Amino acid sequence: MIPEAWRRRGSEVAVVGLGRSGIAATRLLASAGVRVYASDAAERPQHASGLRELGSLPGVQVDLGRHDLERIRRAGAVIVSPGVPPDAPPLATARAAAVPIVSELDLGFAALRGTGCIAVTGTNGKTTTTALAAHLLDAGGVRAAAAGNIGRPLADIALAGERYAWLAVEASSFQLHDSPHFAPDIGVLTNLAPDHLDRYPSVADYYADKRLLFRNATERAVWVLNADDPAVLELARGVQGRHLLFSLRGRADGWYDVASHALRLGDVELLPRHDLRLLGDHNVANALAATLAVHAVGVAPAHLAAGLRSFHALPHRLEPVREVQGVLWINDSKATNIASTMVAVAAMDRPFVLLLGGRHKGEPYTRLAPLLKERCRLVVAYGEAGPLVERDLGNAVPLERGTTFADVVARARRAARPGDTVLLSPACSSFDMFTDYEERGATFRALVERM
Repeated sequence: MIPEAWRRRGSEVAVVGLGRSGIAATRLLASAGVRVYASDAAERPQHASGLRELGSLPGVQVDLGRHDLERIRRAGAVIVSPGVPPDAPPLATARAAAVPIVSELDLGFAALRGTGCIAVTGTNGKTTTTALAAHLLDAGGVRAAAAGNIGRPLADIALAGERYAWLAVEASSFQLHDSPHFAPDIGVLTNLAPDHLDRYPSVADYYADKRLLFRNATERAVWVLNADDPAVLELARGVQGRHLLFSLRGRADGWYDVASHALRLGDVELLPRHDLRLLGDHNVANALAATLAVHAVGVAPAHLAAGLRSFHALPHRLEPVREVQGVLWINDSKATNIASTMVAVAAMDRPFVLLLGGRHKGEPYTRLAPLLKERCRLVVAYGEAGPLVERDLGNAVPLERGTTFADVVARARRAARPGDTVLLSPACSSFDMFTDYEERGATFRALVERM
């Protein structure tokens, strides 16, 4: 698990960033007898309960509120959490000293050699597709789990000693950037759209990190690709391995038959659209992507169809919360970019109130305007991005500015009429008002449930 070159460079490995993945990496390294210096710039990182036990592990020193740059400069390697920006001082220090920088994903993957891996990346749909793939594997009698950016670090699975035949792994662009040894058996690229422009200098730089999914491609690899997305096909052009395509527009390896309203695997009908309990055409695409990946493992179409029928929407992803006085409230807090909110808006089949805002991620909101003109009754803009949302959309649709999140929900309730939907699909990160999108969605759900 620990390259000998790391041990030769220094007697200690540094872990930078102590979220879920950083804590898991520290614990895994300590279990292998490696001395660890673990640090986080925050004095109170989000997962404090996991931090308390780190200090009691032999050979582990934890630093909160600071990074000892001299110690990082001398480290054998740096394990970086995905939330740490690439220009952060500890990473800049490591690069200047030629210290290897790898992700927890890479570390965990190395520790789980022999386990089959379906890796899922893309701008939107990663989490649903990853969860679906794990669910379909289970439906086919394959012992499997979902891991990675979906919430459970690979290092955590390795440390627990759990044995799975296959893992469905969500991989973000941040993780792929620092995963030189990551080599999935099957890779899925759901779609591509501008995102994280608060962190990347350009869309091209963001796409370049997505392309690292293919960095260790071999002829044995299988790549599941969105045939309706030219950027996806261009990114995968010339990559070694078998390419399988899914499409909502025409016949492909996995496709949606518009004439019969059915999901198909080649010539085989899997199930009618109404049997898939997920809102939106984008979720049909996610289902087809997961189906192709799991079929490549060897799961039969009958088991795939049964698994698709039994899958339910994940929390915070176009999740119906409840209906109150004829108004349906939908939690799509995971929509943290413009493209994801566009997909959610396209799934609305009745008038709606849209809750839009949070921390801006660099892309203008004007792309939403044409989609909002027909059915959007009101946009409630809030958070740090509120003024930008008002600037970009205030002349296109009715718009109000909210203050607290409770005020945002109250404004939506006053505006909505029986037969409408209230859609929380923020197109922004949550970090101005909440610790993460999950807390934002849970707060929304709690407010609705109190109505």
